[in-house]
Amino acid sequence: MKAELYRPLDEAEYLRLEARSPVRHEYVGGQIYAMTGASLRHNIIAGNVYTLLRHHLRGSPCRTFMADAKLRVAKQQSIYYPDVMVTCHPQHQQVGSEDFLVESPRLVVEVLSESTAGTDRREKLLAYRTLPSLQEYVLIAQDEALIEIYRREGDIGWQRITLTPGDPVEWISVELTTDFATIYEESGLALPPPA
Repeated sequence: MKAELYRPLDEAEYLRLEARSPVRHEYVGGQIYAMTGASLRHNIIAGNVYTLLRHHLRGSPCRTFMADAKLRVAKQQSIYYPDVMVTCHPQHQQVGSEDFLVESPRLVVEVLSESTAGTDRREKLLAYRTLPSLQEYVLIAQDEALIEIYRREGDIGWQRITLTPGDPVEWISVELTTDFATIYEESGLALPPPA
């Protein structure tokens, strides 16, 4: 048996390796974790959310990013790949080919899968809540019609809102109200008829 010396990667090393890697990895405190592929349903739901936000925010100072855009959470020494995020920070109003990190999102959306739900609900929830700019963190189930919103309530803390079909889907952070049908459109998930 051969013992190997382990040393955590610093962020700069991770970014250099990630730029050349054919597989995406998230970075958490010096450790890297390969990301699994998403289902087609996951992809459709994330695409619906991206399209909805992109259209809604067109012409505003906010930008919508998805999938391959990295989110740095400096306090947690972490870099994640959220499914969709919105930032209204002035530095992202003009983006160049060398821009690949967001540090000040207003809204982050993750589509849950069986393999990532635990991480999204615990590790990422705790990490994302340390971001002063973040106003809402949204979790969208892909195997049932269910949406959870974690919303910052000023200095008091965070409110958790659970939505089911028939409830309006309101993202206050970007002044958008939509519905379940728009988010789950063409995903193959049967929604109950409106009441």
